[in-house]
Amino acid sequence: MSFLDAIFGKKKETLGLIAILNKNEYATAIVTNKIKPIDVRTASEFNSGHIKNAINIDFFNPNNFKNYFEKLDRNKAIYVYCRSGARSQKAARKLLNMGFLEVYDLKGGYSSWN
Repeated sequence: MSFLDAIFGKKKETLGLIAILNKNEYATAIVTNKIKPIDVRTASEFNSGHIKNAINIDFFNPNNFKNYFEKLDRNKAIYVYCRSGARSQKAARKLLNMGFLEVYDLKGGYSSWN
């Protein structure tokens, strides 16, 4: 976040190269850009409710997580979310370490979506 953004306020909070979007920004981005968000919760959490068109890639299954993301273009934006935002932050950092350049996270996770 730049000095001017800090003074004047900016809707998008950033942590490194991870952009944290509020519910409205996230919803607009995935609809406008026809993005399938990545739900990094467990299958049972996903099955209890999720964002429309989301893909479930369980962060706690490291081999499956790595195998899925290794096949994707690292230059394309990735949108992740979890229940509250903590797990998706870990997933986002892992994605940055894998070479992804643009990672977006839903502020407050799925709990904020409803």
